[in-house]
Amino acid sequence: MKKSVTVSVDSEKLSALEMYLGQKNMKLSEELEKFAEQLYQKYVPSNVREFIELTASKKPSRRTKLTAPVESENQSEQ
Repeated sequence: MKKSVTVSVDSEKLSALEMYLGQKNMKLSEELEKFAEQLYQKYVPSNVREFIELTASKKPSRRTKLTAPVESENQSEQ
């Protein structure tokens, strides 16, 4: 699950930043995501990051398991 963060920036500074990033074929949103990841790596303890990764990797497999029986039921009805 992704959440959004709101940051207040002077409009002239924001415009200048977007303009100069654009000259380098970069996007502000992508740069902010990279920086947020760096902050996460720096401040969240490794054992907590590992736990989050483990729980996140288990969630998609549960969805897959739930959809697989539904698909097979639909195929048998056809």
